[in-house]
Amino acid sequence: MIFETERLVVRKLVLKDLQPFYTLESNPLVLQYATGEVKTVEECKKELHELIRKYNIKDNDFWIYAIERKIDQEFIGTIALIKDENRDDEIGYRLLQKYWNKGYATETCEGIISYCKSKGMKKIIGCVVDENIASAKILERFNFKIERKFISEDIGLPETKYILNL
Repeated sequence: MIFETERLVVRKLVLKDLQPFYTLESNPLVLQYATGEVKTVEECKKELHELIRKYNIKDNDFWIYAIERKIDQEFIGTIALIKDENRDDEIGYRLLQKYWNKGYATETCEGIISYCKSKGMKKIIGCVVDENIASAKILERFNFKIERKFISEDIGLPETKYILNL
């Protein structure tokens, strides 16, 4: 376990996560503000193996974890803690569509902030596509401040970079 909240556990991904990971990564609505490109089951299998392999790399700076409900151990999404191109600690999350609008994203965000503080991080950032109003509201709720606006290189959409000093 990496950390837990009232209703959720954040843990390392495992191979048995393949089916729900594929459901997540093949949903165009989930990915519309991320890569925008859905993945095949084979692509997800390869990516899952790679993400699991990274857990054992000494200076890994690309951590993707599973989010699971405590009540039934159901995989509901992923949360990322990665170093961006400026070496800032960036957070991000994706939830299976059936778990949207249930407070899980807010709860996960609060948990990752506490986790980052406990690890001695001084600041974290989050980049949100401007159309993704729900994610922007979550960051603003936790006092993330707008640092700058830009057009994302990967999907070409207007995006805002938020920063939270811990």
